[in-house]
Amino acid sequence: MDPRVALAAGEASGDLLAGLLLSGMRRRWPDLSSFGIGGPQMAAHGFQAWWPYEKLAVRGYVEVLRHYPEIVGIRRKLKERLLRERPQLFIGVDAPDFNLDLEAGLRAAGIRTVHFVCPAIWAWRPERIDKIRRACDHVLCIFPFEPELLARSGVHATYVGHPLAAVIPLEPDRLAARVAIGLPAEAEVVAILPGSRRAEVQHLARPFFEAARLLRGQRPGIRFVVPALPALKPAILAAARQAGLGEELLVLDGRSHEALAACDLTLIASGTATLEAALFKRPMVIAYRMNELSWRITRRKQLQPWVGLPNILAEEFVVPELLQHDATPQALATSLLEWLASPDRMQAVRERFTVLHHRLRRDTAALATDAIGKVIANAS
Repeated sequence: MDPRVALAAGEASGDLLAGLLLSGMRRRWPDLSSFGIGGPQMAAHGFQAWWPYEKLAVRGYVEVLRHYPEIVGIRRKLKERLLRERPQLFIGVDAPDFNLDLEAGLRAAGIRTVHFVCPAIWAWRPERIDKIRRACDHVLCIFPFEPELLARSGVHATYVGHPLAAVIPLEPDRLAARVAIGLPAEAEVVAILPGSRRAEVQHLARPFFEAARLLRGQRPGIRFVVPALPALKPAILAAARQAGLGEELLVLDGRSHEALAACDLTLIASGTATLEAALFKRPMVIAYRMNELSWRITRRKQLQPWVGLPNILAEEFVVPELLQHDATPQALATSLLEWLASPDRMQAVRERFTVLHHRLRRDTAALATDAIGKVIANAS
């Protein structure tokens, strides 16, 4: 009999990762039953969402506190239902603040647990390793250095590659992407990605678009493309209007991969999207702003000088990062102009990102499914 598996993904990137994982599991187990918390990418593979992932998509200490009662209530109800229904396995997809406590409770009750995407204990909050050891029978790692790090603390783990590295082509077709979304073949194009959460758009959209306006003043023919989640599109359009942008701005309904393939350069919020941009071999300026109190707490816990995934993986500032008070429109525009003024620098970073792509490119779905199969077999 094919397994019954519960999953919980807490944001758009987790929904994408879980969807890729479910695609491999459905190939192994065609009658797989899957349910829990997720979104449309997971639903495309037969997943039954008891709650939508948007309920958990909150970032920053202050923002989490504001939504804490609802999030804790969902976790409690999910745990109670899973303890009644007893799936063979629970897979927590990212969202460690939500999933690790849930996994610990389920594992203590005899339900096997897998965590997909190792929490960034190498970047901040190293104390999480103790919780991971209690919570997880196995961790699926998307970066090659993570299994050895976990093994030192007695945590079983498998490197499965980064799923996006298998989805994104090694040589993206810029011209085809421009034709698909209606951008001129010869124009300079900057993709603007102010985040996938409402709070990120609130903090980043206005300075990003004001930077774009300043850049337009220096490069009159430049075009901008913004992939926007439908729920965030009104706020993004309002911020663009307030910044004085007009016909040079193209706002898409989603389609972030086409926007990244089409652009020459991107101004992008720190997060998973920065790795996507690197896999598309696009130079970038990484920026982030958040609630001031959340920022102060986060900075105290940070272990490395980098926050952007491309820089963390390279262990150096391959691309600029402008954070919090440094993320001013003028500073952002200046950093973008410095890229555009240096074609050799842009080519060099594209070559570095190609090397990174090869390191991360594995058959993630198959490797992850093999590891999951062993966890399920050991539970029998």
